[in-house]
Amino acid sequence: MKNRVVSTERRERIRATVEEKLRPLTLPNFLTLLRMAIVPFFVLAVFAHEFRLAVWIFVISGFTDVLDGWIARTFDLRSRIGALLDPLADKVLLTAAYISLAVPHGQAVVIPLWLAILTLFRDFVIMLMAFVFYMFEGIKSFPPTWAGKLTTVMHVVTVSLVLLANVVAIPDVVLRTCFYASFVMVIASGFSYIYRSSQAIEAERQARLGGAVEDTEIDQYGDRRR
Repeated sequence: MKNRVVSTERRERIRATVEEKLRPLTLPNFLTLLRMAIVPFFVLAVFAHEFRLAVWIFVISGFTDVLDGWIARTFDLRSRIGALLDPLADKVLLTAAYISLAVPHGQAVVIPLWLAILTLFRDFVIMLMAFVFYMFEGIKSFPPTWAGKLTTVMHVVTVSLVLLANVVAIPDVVLRTCFYASFVMVIASGFSYIYRSSQAIEAERQARLGGAVEDTEIDQYGDRRR
């Protein structure tokens, strides 16, 4: 009977710990889900040539991105689900924006197709690398690099300028400069992720090798050899 009580208490502690770590029903997570939910409306506005509305939706999305991060940090509402959902919401919005603005459908200014393809290919490779590292190398943390963060900023600037260029006149040299700057950052961030990944794999293998060496130092009586 006592063992059953202890087992029940242990399960309750584990459940409480998991819920504390995940904390799915929080205001920051709600704002993140809201940001994902308005992506279809952004795409519809672009294809309907309602670029003023698309600009406002993009601005609101960016505002909620800043707001949910501030709330999570200020009121200690950070969670593992939030850490996964936040970059996913950003990626969904930017991917939808790049595709909808790169496909010609009568708009005055488009994102160059070569830039959109290169950007989407880079994102696909990064996600594939993260999946492979998690499945086969046990690497669970895949933090962004400084180049990756700058690339995201350039993506936001590119989308914003193209949206505005379909509302007001923007000099062509400004747009071309933005496109080529985005291209440079996509390439730089790709190499940066490859370098960071190789370091992470090497560190993980060294950690496993160190653990294996320590295990061989334990003799048959359970005492560490000196």
